[in-house]
Amino acid sequence: MEKYEKIKVVGRGAFGIVHLCRRHSDGALVILKEIPVEQMTRDERLSAQNECQVLKLLNHPNIIEYYENFLEDKALMIAMEYAPGGTLADYIQKRCNSLLDEDTIMHFFVQILLALYHVHNKLILHRDLKTQNILLDKHQMIVKIGDFGISKILVSKSKAYTVVGTPCYISPELCEGKPYNQKSDIWALGCVLYELASLKRAFEAANLPALVLKIMSGTFAPISDRYSPELRQLILNMLNLDPSNRPQLSEIMAQPICVRPLLNLCTDIGNVKMRRIEKPLSSVQAGAHGRPGARVPSSRSRGTGTMGHPLPLSSVYTWGSGISAPLRLPMLNTQVLQVSLGRTQRMGVTKSGRLITWEAPSVGCGEPSLPGTVEHMQPQFISRFLEGQSGVTIKSVSCGDLFTTCMTDRGIIMTFGSGSNGCLGHGNCNDVTQPKIVEALLGYELVQVSCGASHVLAVTNEREVFAWGRGDNGRLGLGSQDSHNSPQQVCVPPEFETQRVLCGVDCSMIISTQHSILACGSNRFNKLGLDKIDGTEEPSPSNQVEEVTTFSPVRSAPLNVEKIVYIDIGTAHSAGVTEKGQCFTFGSNQHGQLGCSTRRASRVPYPVPGLQGIVMAACGDAFTLAISAEGEVYTWGKGARGRLGRKEEDSGIPKAVQLEERHPYTVLSVACCHGNTLLAVKPFIEESVPR
Repeated sequence: MEKYEKIKVVGRGAFGIVHLCRRHSDGALVILKEIPVEQMTRDERLSAQNECQVLKLLNHPNIIEYYENFLEDKALMIAMEYAPGGTLADYIQKRCNSLLDEDTIMHFFVQILLALYHVHNKLILHRDLKTQNILLDKHQMIVKIGDFGISKILVSKSKAYTVVGTPCYISPELCEGKPYNQKSDIWALGCVLYELASLKRAFEAANLPALVLKIMSGTFAPISDRYSPELRQLILNMLNLDPSNRPQLSEIMAQPICVRPLLNLCTDIGNVKMRRIEKPLSSVQAGAHGRPGARVPSSRSRGTGTMGHPLPLSSVYTWGSGISAPLRLPMLNTQVLQVSLGRTQRMGVTKSGRLITWEAPSVGCGEPSLPGTVEHMQPQFISRFLEGQSGVTIKSVSCGDLFTTCMTDRGIIMTFGSGSNGCLGHGNCNDVTQPKIVEALLGYELVQVSCGASHVLAVTNEREVFAWGRGDNGRLGLGSQDSHNSPQQVCVPPEFETQRVLCGVDCSMIISTQHSILACGSNRFNKLGLDKIDGTEEPSPSNQVEEVTTFSPVRSAPLNVEKIVYIDIGTAHSAGVTEKGQCFTFGSNQHGQLGCSTRRASRVPYPVPGLQGIVMAACGDAFTLAISAEGEVYTWGKGARGRLGRKEEDSGIPKAVQLEERHPYTVLSVACCHGNTLLAVKPFIEESVPR
């Protein structure tokens, strides 16, 4: 140790302590691994000796350099090169979901490729290749592979049988207990490349069995389409389930996508400044007549409004929480097909399959109100695309109170936000900041999902229903009031073909392909229609139901005989639309939300008068919204804080909401939650008939 001066401890591993030291001979910073030999098991000692043996054999600019090893105070000390730029894992984490450009990805990748090629040429398997074991220089441009503690030297071309490595990077053949050779490192290399391109691991799970299932099925989200098809294909090739179909390292290096970065890397030796080679024209999307980026003028590509101005792709309006008139939200030059509201979230799904969110700026951004003013300036919103789903196409989104669930076009459910009550379905109650796959449902193809305040229901393409989250009032339909932090299959009658599920604050519904309804949870005020009602008479106490813990058929006429094509549940009331376009409301009428001019308190479903041709309905905390086939939007009920989209107090009579649309429009989606509404519309364009 007289050769070195200890500066600080930079890490503590399973086998010992890692010191940053200064070498007296030249002042260079080096790493000293201190491994207490006497306290180690035989296998641990062999692992430490193995690292020394492996490092002695390797000599490559992209591999951490080995200097020496010696014994000091009954501890094995290994002196090696110091990489001040941190790990590649840290580098990726600090990107904060800002994707790397393809040139940077390939610059890192080809260095790892060359290092691994050198390792394999020495008949060594790394067996623990991962971003945490890949280090960077101080400029974060040069890559160094390290940590060869569990590497295996192949004295012959035999295969290694020991199952080792970090679980998220292990190959399918390891999961099956099959022998493997260099191809297991190729799999790990593919995982590293995927992580560089998506800033997240290809395979993650809450537990080892779920992880093994995911690896064995080869299930991982595609990377962003901003990257070249060649990069996407390279990842797919390296993550092939069959080891024999994975490319050799020499084959990877020969691929066109690797040739240019390899050439740049080799000609960059000696810090020679070079111009970055531009991407070939073939990688730029060709427009009209093959010209890059050319736009094809077309009378049908986009409609025009008055004065020849192009119509917006779509518009999204919001009102409530003090906004008393529909406020058009800022768009990111995209078309929003579906919207959802939570207690704090306003979210939508775009035509291209991205999640868009609208957020109010932090308090204090607006100008202060003058003394004596009655109303504050309406809060404005900013829009942004939600990061964290690179390469994933979102099909639908549903918001709970403080969490969000989204479904991909491949039928995979992802959740994020507050994990209280286990509503994220990850097997715990932890919060998650980025969309994370619900691992327990990976074996199913989901077709629809719905969030309540703190629970979730989902339906598969096989008509199976799963529920998780808070279980009070029996809202999960599992026969108890227990909460569950992972998906549980719900029992429904075998003859009942589930088409859609719906969650309320403290209850749930299932709608069949035949438009019949099952419901569970709190039936306060008969908001689920579970009371036995045959006509217009109030049900006797014996026919009233306050709560059920299993899904039961709706029994209130006419809901039990009419075909209900659309339904929504509010806090204390619900609204359903029949096949004939009639709107029925049922539940509490405290603020006139049933559409009755009087504050009638009745458990009998009420046909809202004056409304015809209704196609959609939505319920908030104490107000109702209905949309006609012509796109007219009607609201009624509690009017405080702009709930009705107009300056009016409680109104039991449906009235139209005025949108700032100067052209015909179609309503695409609507959502109400608590006291807010979110509405997506698009211009109605009539196709011109060719003469």
